[in-house]
Amino acid sequence: MTATARVTGVGMIPFATPSRSESYDVMAERAARAALADAGLDHRHIQQAYVGYVYGDSTAGQRALYPLGESGIPIVNVNNNCATGSTALWLARQAVASGAADCVLALGFEQMRPGALATVWPDRPQPLARFEDTATAVQGPSTAPAAAQLFGGAGAAYAERHGLAPDTFARIAVKARAHAAHNPDAVFRTPVSVEEVLASPAIYGPLTRLQCCPPTCGAAAAVITSESFARAHGLDSSISIAAQAMTTDTPDTFTERDLMKLVGYGMTRAAAAQVYEQAGVDPLDLTVVELHDCFTTNELITYEALGLTPEGTAEKFIADGDNTYGGRVVTNPSGGLLSKGHPLGATGLAQCTELVRQLRGTAGARQVEGARLALQHNIGLGGAAVVTLYAKADPK
Repeated sequence: MTATARVTGVGMIPFATPSRSESYDVMAERAARAALADAGLDHRHIQQAYVGYVYGDSTAGQRALYPLGESGIPIVNVNNNCATGSTALWLARQAVASGAADCVLALGFEQMRPGALATVWPDRPQPLARFEDTATAVQGPSTAPAAAQLFGGAGAAYAERHGLAPDTFARIAVKARAHAAHNPDAVFRTPVSVEEVLASPAIYGPLTRLQCCPPTCGAAAAVITSESFARAHGLDSSISIAAQAMTTDTPDTFTERDLMKLVGYGMTRAAAAQVYEQAGVDPLDLTVVELHDCFTTNELITYEALGLTPEGTAEKFIADGDNTYGGRVVTNPSGGLLSKGHPLGATGLAQCTELVRQLRGTAGARQVEGARLALQHNIGLGGAAVVTLYAKADPK
């Protein structure tokens, strides 16, 4: 890698519940056009495209992009579970950093069905079978949704290890709604109280319904260019990808029977360490983070996996308000997956969009003051974790 990739355009559409969603091709085209317009480019400038989605037929990426124009460029379809969008971004950044291309589009979308995630192909080996079998061996069988068993079990394991007040996880859901209230692209913008979160139907372990992200439809995109391309075309190149890492599972995910590791704690910690080393920064340098809060329990354990607070101190971190405005680092100013929504293929690029806007200073009522370094964390069970550090250039 030699060149520093620049994020010169971002775009997303308002996320929606499945009953109110447009079709995937319409959503994806709108997001791609928004990112191109934000960059000030035409589709003919794009040299490669990486298009992410989880639930869809092969070459849906071509179906989504052809309305912009059949330019003949390589279009690569990407599926990496809930880390799909950030995997498309990772590939786009690699293409630019390696010199293989100067202008690349990363696009993610999802048209989801109502209800909990379920397999589409029950007649063949399931990628998550080993994860589910390990969880069942540790905590016993359950009829709850599989993802809730995994992430709820991880939260219960953390609470047993470190001890938590009964409302600690619920406070994360309250924060998510408070942040989303200022985000016109979020699905759930109505504030909730701790009492309402705890009174919502029980799902699994410490999780109630309001602590679980909803099935969501949406699309988001980013234009990634080299600095020389940005300069030659008069683009805003002030936001760079300062460091990025992708990790997958290691043997201890399964051998240690640790439910936190089973849902990606180890992958996250390893990816974050690589990013901090690449960029020469400390997690205490961060002022804004978008992290993968598919469940409140995962947000809490991710604070520690990313090094935002020392191991065993997440409860104090939350109680002191260090995870929100006025605290040390604003986490999920967008409302996160819990309130903005979680269209699987779009999530990583929606996180990118939010952080670029934060660093540009164009996030409106949810603007984080003085944001110059921003961290993105996106995971997919099965598994993959992508951690990305964005930096704002000093004005010249």
